[in-house]
Amino acid sequence: MDSPFPILSFAGAAIAGTAAAVPKLRARLALSRAKHRSLTGHAKMSRLVARLIPFYEFDIGDFFNSDGAPAEVATQRQDGFFRLASLYRERFAKGRALTLQASERISDLQFTESYRVPFQYSRLVREHLGTSAFVQSSAGVTVTDLDGNVSYDLTGSYGVNIFGNDFYKDCIARAEARAHALGPVLGPYHPVIVDNVNRLCAISGLDEVSFHMSGTEAVMQAVRLARYHTGRSHLVRFAGAYHGWWGDVQPGVGNPIAPHETYTLAEMSERTLRVLQTRRDIACVLVNPLQALHPNGNAPSDSSLVDSSRSGGFDREAYGEWLKALRQVCTERNIVLIFDEVFVGFRLAAGGAQEYFGVHADMVTYGKSLAGGLPVGVVCGRKELMRRFRDNRPVDVCFARGTFNSHPYVMAAMDEFLTRLDDPAFRSVYDGLDQRWNARARQLNETLAEHDLPVRLSNLSSIWMVHYTSPSRYNWMFQYYLRAEELALSWVGTGRLIFSLNYSDADFAEVTKRFVAAAKKMKADGWWWRDASLTNKKIRRQILKEMVTRRRPH
Repeated sequence: MDSPFPILSFAGAAIAGTAAAVPKLRARLALSRAKHRSLTGHAKMSRLVARLIPFYEFDIGDFFNSDGAPAEVATQRQDGFFRLASLYRERFAKGRALTLQASERISDLQFTESYRVPFQYSRLVREHLGTSAFVQSSAGVTVTDLDGNVSYDLTGSYGVNIFGNDFYKDCIARAEARAHALGPVLGPYHPVIVDNVNRLCAISGLDEVSFHMSGTEAVMQAVRLARYHTGRSHLVRFAGAYHGWWGDVQPGVGNPIAPHETYTLAEMSERTLRVLQTRRDIACVLVNPLQALHPNGNAPSDSSLVDSSRSGGFDREAYGEWLKALRQVCTERNIVLIFDEVFVGFRLAAGGAQEYFGVHADMVTYGKSLAGGLPVGVVCGRKELMRRFRDNRPVDVCFARGTFNSHPYVMAAMDEFLTRLDDPAFRSVYDGLDQRWNARARQLNETLAEHDLPVRLSNLSSIWMVHYTSPSRYNWMFQYYLRAEELALSWVGTGRLIFSLNYSDADFAEVTKRFVAAAKKMKADGWWWRDASLTNKKIRRQILKEMVTRRRPH
């Protein structure tokens, strides 16, 4: 029967619909507010902005005065640049020639060579300050390149090298001897795997282990298992954090397709905790403890040094309290807390970040240094989270396999690593570790300040990053002065310096001497000139203006 009051029926339906929509709108608003306000916290926006930024580059006429420097300063810079270029041609001749040849067919090299500095300056830098991608030997805390140059190694092999290159060479040599009888027979296990599993469970405080071929794969499997056992779809990652190159953990620039089951939220935020407390679709939270050095910031690289706004600082107590609050919420909401220790594992403490911060995760991923210098990924987790099938549903499985998982040589090298880590005498390397590296950072900062150099360092133990105290468009040049002083850097330049723990006081004193010498030469060549009115904000506005006026049609 038709209602005699059709208007009231429509009104009632509208009210009911609105009432149903309000909680969803409120949840959506809470999610938006929990994102970090920068582009690193807004994946869709960052991808859009990346597509809008046009290519342009400076020719030699504009290269040296893009900050409005007077003619005499531009000439000073130009003289310094080509003096440095001459030194590079002579000192790195063989390495540069081989790098140029290899880059024609190695796409990784094409990328890294193009993105060492901001793109506006890249072509001239590649032409005149091309670096060598090759080294031929290592010893102690140094590496030797194809031209015989011996440099102090500040690359840390991207985090692998915790205890020194000689340590890992010995692990690999002993592993080869132990695994040689079996060789690369894949599928069956080498017996040494049993020792590895027992030690990893003891270190992590967790029940079971699975082996993988890389840290990226380990994180992928941890997330997959969390989704499988919770029946929920979404992972939470924090703005700027790196968890490998796979799609779900790279929702912004770098991933051609945006993932739909990823929330990128602000780290160390009460709003984030409230989102975790209220949403029902979150399977897991990923934590990369390296972010403690620059919460909510992207991994620092000199290619993004457009001004001097990069900053960093580590507060162990504050970050530890954040992790404890996160742990509590995850426990209350049955969300799987995953520590991604692929990078920092065993660098901060023998028990990793869990021991260092005093927080216990549900799952932990390891990689990098764990296999004694060979590639590996490991997932440790609670028994109920590691199970890949259901007893009552035999076809409902969570599949994960890899041809090279548990490779005999990798397992033997891992055992060599863990055997040393078990030795109380060896573990003494961790005694006073923070105090030692904090004192070294403080000492270098004091020396830089004494010489009125606009460079400072922040550190998370032996992981350091360089930042700059005076507005400048040319901070990225510092990496080339450092290399000229025979300090070996990774392709991200001064964005990350990683020291192995076998650096002696004498070694570090020499690094300090060379670091300060490089800064003095860069300052003398005029790169840190600035007009009193120049600010980081003014630099960014100038770049925006360039994008509009210099855009070239394609």
